[in-house]
Amino acid sequence: MQAIKCVVVGDGAVGKTCLLISYTTNAFPGEYIPTVFDNYSANVMVDGKPINLGLWDTAGQEDYDRLRPLSYPQTDWYPEVRHHCPNTPIILVGTKLDLRDDKDTLDKLNDKKLKPITYPAGLSMAKEVGAVKYLECSALTQKGLKTVFDEAIRAVLCPVPRPQKKRKCSIL
Repeated sequence: MQAIKCVVVGDGAVGKTCLLISYTTNAFPGEYIPTVFDNYSANVMVDGKPINLGLWDTAGQEDYDRLRPLSYPQTDWYPEVRHHCPNTPIILVGTKLDLRDDKDTLDKLNDKKLKPITYPAGLSMAKEVGAVKYLECSALTQKGLKTVFDEAIRAVLCPVPRPQKKRKCSIL
């Protein structure tokens, strides 16, 4: 059985831990919890193949000391992930999809002259960072949640070749 490790990184309070807890327990945590998620391993089937999926949150594990600062707000985490894990496929995930149509959330964003990220904007960002996919989900409603992890597994099983940078030499 093939083992795949899935590490979740991103700004603080974007829903990384809730995403993992909701996926692994089929229940949404009722109140905000700081990052406390034991590494989790499960045997799953994707496209008829048995996979041992290991899930890792990025706070608290010694193995990810270099990535832990990337969990802080407004961190440009992408270059660090590419530097430390250059051949790892990235899936950009828009979390909290249920809030896109939530009146209170929209009012708070509007007060700050902000709007929720649109699907096309997410796709554009995914292309910009070289992600293999852009997906959206809600840990609260579980909409799109299983798809996120199924696609993460597929990204490893059937990698999309990344274009190689052409080496050039110019002599002046």
